[in-house]
Amino acid sequence: MTGFFEQLRIQRWDDHRYYHHSLVNQSLHLLSAVSFVCAYLVLFKDPAVAALIAWMISMTSRQIGHLVFEPRTYDVVNDASHEYKEAIKVGYNLRRKVVLLVIWALSPLLLVIDPTCFGLCQAAENIPAFIRHVGYLWLYVGIGGLLFRTVQLFFLKDVPTGLVWATKIITDPFNDIRLYCGAPWALLHGDDEDEVEDDYSAEAIELPH
Repeated sequence: MTGFFEQLRIQRWDDHRYYHHSLVNQSLHLLSAVSFVCAYLVLFKDPAVAALIAWMISMTSRQIGHLVFEPRTYDVVNDASHEYKEAIKVGYNLRRKVVLLVIWALSPLLLVIDPTCFGLCQAAENIPAFIRHVGYLWLYVGIGGLLFRTVQLFFLKDVPTGLVWATKIITDPFNDIRLYCGAPWALLHGDDEDEVEDDYSAEAIELPH
């Protein structure tokens, strides 16, 4: 278990230092994290609504932060190019995220083509029912995306790496709240980028060259 938590620490630290320089991105991640926690709470009562919150608020704000505001120039802090960071990214890099977002955006078309989603549900009789069906569909897309990359990492890396990554993704909202709770305040004071420092020790982590 010590090795598991050490890998989790390193994956979190790499994700933070490589992909969260922009304070706007950090602030959007804070919004995403808070809404994800709300979605977690709603999940036990209404999975469809939880999925709608997670995708429409949490994932949208999170990916806007990455795709629009996070700089993709040479990373002087970590002595790494954007291409290098994308190549070593354990989870979903920007290209994989775009693919996942396209699947998410197009998935409701299944309910348009076949309102029963090939016999998996009853046809929606009104717009609210259709929206709930979309919510359930998005829930399956989210779970499928998590399981797909986890199993893929089993083969590309090893089983522990996949399990650590899945744990990281599930617990990211709580970690992001801890890391980025001060980002909106710093942004209001006119700062543009964070120095990407937190209480993780980088001494045991080899920086790329």
